[in-house]
Amino acid sequence: MKKILIANRGEIALRVMRTARRMGIKTVAVYSEADRHSPHVQFADEAILLGPPPSNQSYLLGEKIIAEAIKLGVDGIHPGYGFLSENAGFAKAVTDAGMIFIGPSPHSIEVMGNKLAAKEAVRKFDIPMVPGTPSAITDVLEAKNISSKIGYPVLVKASAGGGGKGMRIVENEAELSDQMERAISEALSSFGDGSVFIEKYVGSPRHIEIQVLADNFGNVIHLFERECSIQRRHQKVVEEAPSAILSPEVRAAMGADAIKVAKACHYSGAGTVEFLLDKNRKYYFLEMNTRLQVEHPVTEMITGIDLVEQQIKIARGEKLTISQNDLAINGHAIELRVYAEDPHENFLPSIGKLETYLPPSGTGIRVDGGYEEGMDIPIYYDPMIAKLCAWAPSRSGAIQILIEAIVSFQIKGIKTTLSFGKFVLEHDAFISGQFDTHFVKKYFSAEALDEGEKELSEIAASVALHVYLEEKKKLKEPKIRESNWALREG
Repeated sequence: MKKILIANRGEIALRVMRTARRMGIKTVAVYSEADRHSPHVQFADEAILLGPPPSNQSYLLGEKIIAEAIKLGVDGIHPGYGFLSENAGFAKAVTDAGMIFIGPSPHSIEVMGNKLAAKEAVRKFDIPMVPGTPSAITDVLEAKNISSKIGYPVLVKASAGGGGKGMRIVENEAELSDQMERAISEALSSFGDGSVFIEKYVGSPRHIEIQVLADNFGNVIHLFERECSIQRRHQKVVEEAPSAILSPEVRAAMGADAIKVAKACHYSGAGTVEFLLDKNRKYYFLEMNTRLQVEHPVTEMITGIDLVEQQIKIARGEKLTISQNDLAINGHAIELRVYAEDPHENFLPSIGKLETYLPPSGTGIRVDGGYEEGMDIPIYYDPMIAKLCAWAPSRSGAIQILIEAIVSFQIKGIKTTLSFGKFVLEHDAFISGQFDTHFVKKYFSAEALDEGEKELSEIAASVALHVYLEEKKKLKEPKIRESNWALREG
């Protein structure tokens, strides 16, 4: 494999290119008119303009991407995450065109891309699953009968999607009909598939995922877990590896079951098996993501394994050279997704120009970004600016390094989630490890954020005063004696 095209944009495109360049592989970028001056375009050896900014006129044009790749003599296509990364039709079209799709087979993507099909595939392996319907459901009366047997609350979920779309929590029977209609409508508009299913709603869950690697020779390993429970609107915002609460026994069991899930669909490449963990530390299979995850850096930081390098090696037919016994958890890593969103205004997008953009650096800090100072944050795509990661030998050390990195990350011109990240890291629930996916709902508010920022301002002012007084002492400024003339009357 001498040349690969990265069918994506921003930080993930740039991240894939850096590994490819280190491996001696030339890269091809694709871009929309909005991304003409993006770092990933400048970094690549060659670049292709796809079209106007909207995704459906640029990054989702699979046929055009493949046609341009053929013209440039591309050997393989890496999809990154999002856009076409979990599109089985695109994966098949790439291979049919004589190129390598750097990811799993179309069959694996298709099976695991449908939550019901995924559950059916792994059922024979006796992996714990949340009680629910074995197939899609549209009949409200049938849904009511099933829900009453399962017990409320229940979750109505889109079969074909993710990211919280087409998902509704139903507290009682009176709500079921309306919430089903809403879930079906949203699933249809988001994924083109209105299929929904029902499962028991697990209260106060933790979201734990296991990173797996599988080659084309039947070898599958797991690279431990990532804790992804800090979420807003079902989207992850803070992730860490390893989890603060898993025992070695539960970690080993979840890892073994993740390997079974990968084998159930004859998986190849890097993938993630997601689980829900309830308050009794009992876990349930949720789904499998057949791509590289946004939060993959924390796994790389605790294992020393470059996951993109492994993806490329597996795609070009190499056997895994890492065994399960070779792997060990080294330290702790935490990632904050830095979004162009205003946490004071319910995380509304904050679009504008990066007037100042100075990422932090130093021991234990990693920043995966796709923007530079002076660039505009476009409204057409996901509002993530960068991923800010910290590593240390201990969890407490990683928390402290990440807080310091947040404070030193200089961004002006737009609102960001940096202050929200600091709020999370300093909260007692996060520090103690006693939190779940409802963290934001339970603890976060604009008022709480304001109070934290007020305390930070007071500390900064106190420190500044202390520094000023210390410097004043060093200068040994002479005291000015008042003149007696000033004390006399008249």
